[in-house]
Formats: sequence, C-alpha cells, structure tokens
Amino acid sequence: MTSNPKKRSALGRGLGALLDNAATDITTTQPAEVMGGVMLLAITSIEANPFNPRSNFEKEALRELSESISVHGIIQPLTVRKLGRDKYQLISGERRFRASQMAGLKEVPAYVRVANDQTMLEMALVENIQREDLNAIEIALSYQRLIDECNLTQDQLSQKIAKSRSSITNLLRLLKLPAEIQLGVRDNLISMGHARALVSAGDEKRQLELYRQIIDFQLSVREIEELIRTGESRQASEPTAVKPTPSASISASQEVFRLHLSDRISSKVEIKKSNQGNGKIVINFSSEVDLNRIIELLNK
Repeated sequence: MTSNPKKRSALGRGLGALLDNAATDITTTQPAEVMGGVMLLAITSIEANPFNPRSNFEKEALRELSESISVHGIIQPLTVRKLGRDKYQLISGERRFRASQMAGLKEVPAYVRVANDQTMLEMALVENIQREDLNAIEIALSYQRLIDECNLTQDQLSQKIAKSRSSITNLLRLLKLPAEIQLGVRDNLISMGHARALVSAGDEKRQLELYRQIIDFQLSVREIEELIRTGESRQASEPTAVKPTPSASISASQEVFRLHLSDRISSKVEIKKSNQGNGKIVINFSSEVDLNRIIELLNK
C-alpha cells in the first residue's frame, strides 16, 4: 500500500476514548511515516469499530452522503487503527465508511494511527497548523482532530496553539457547511469571510443557493451578509447598480451603436464620457461563462 499526500477536507467526529486503548493495536517500526499523512486503503481491509456507541444510522442521511461522496469523493479522511498486515479498524468516520460502501468505492483515504502515538500525533498536528499555506478548512480539520483524537477542550487547544478560543470556534463552525462549500473554501472560490457568513444563512439548501450566487455574481462579504439579513436572492436579470450616463452627453449615433452592441451580445453596454470628451465603453457580464460567451461573439 502506498501513501497518498493529498489533503482532503471535512466532516465527522472521532472517538477519543478509544485512543487510550492500545490492546487492539500493534506497534509499527516506523510510526512517523504515517503521522499527519493520508493513505489510500482498500475498503475491504477496514473493519467497523465494535466499541462505537452509535449503531443506528439514518438511511436517508446515509443515502445523501453516499451521493455526495460519489460526486465529490470523501472530503475528510477516515481515521483507522492498524491491527496487522493490511488490516485496519475504524476509530472515527463510520458514517463516511458506510456511505463509501454504498457508493461502491474500492479505496478510501484514511489517517492511520499506531500504538502509543498520542504525543506524536499531537505534535504533528500542532506543527501542521503552523504552516502558512493551509487554507481555513485544512486548519479547521487539524483543530477538530486535536479535539477529537487528543481529548482536548477548546480552551486547552487555545493554549497549545496560542490562538483565541473565538478564532478556533469560528473555524470549527466552517466544518458544519456542506461539502461543496468546504471545497469552495479549499479551492479559493470563496473567502473565509464568505464561508463564515454562510454558516448563519439557514439550512443547507439556502447555504448552497447563496454560495453559488457568490460565485456567479462575484458578491462581496457585505453583499452576501445583506442577502442573508433580508432573505433575498440576487437574480440574473438584476441590473448592476451603476449611475446611468446622461443621455445628453451621448449623440444619437453613439446611442444607436450602444443599443446595437447590447442587442448583439445580449448584455448591458454603457458608454461613459467625461466633460473633456474622453471615456470608456463598459460591457457588463454576470459570470466567467458569460464573459467567455461575450468574447466569442465579439471575435466572430
């Protein structure tokens, strides 16, 4: 089995109490090789944890998670304990494990734990948090793992990493967002400010609706907060709030040109002139796809 350096992001809780039970584990000779990394494991080599107190999983929720995994893959790796050669036992992520089975996955990403590695895991995660290239979701995942697998409270975590409890809480809240939005944060499609606003937007359907509008209309954090406050949505036909140019400053022929161009590209066109006679022609577009459509039309 080979290691996979990919870092994927986000859902699920660990069973911290199991980490103190080394009776079901074995010691490996090179535990550092799996610390902080992710391995792809055959799903058939993983067994459910008999100590998991949760035995009932809502079927509809599992089906929805299975569909999400089919589209996006597993966002947050499982955590497993190595039992022997090509044999592992779940520590956390049984919902993701079952949903992956339903989705027909052959392999799943997993953090592999070894015996007596509590301190090593804690050190590796804290060191990982200090990296400058981590996005908000990756940092939040590291926080969650420290809390779940190292039995830390948020106060204890705050002391260990020298971060305020409020900043830790705000990052952890991002893990409650749908997987699609978490991927958007990871891939820099939206900012952490956008994501924090979406946490309080309502149910998952409303969160996803607003998330897609942020991307389609390039909405600022303040604009999305206003839509959340009013309960409104940005419509594709909504005109951009730009002060109209006085008609007196544009000649009849220029106005005919503006209307002709606007009709040709099916988009709003503005001619802006200063008192000195200079200015610019502005073509409005609603998204990257819309911009490419306009460029293609103008190149014909």
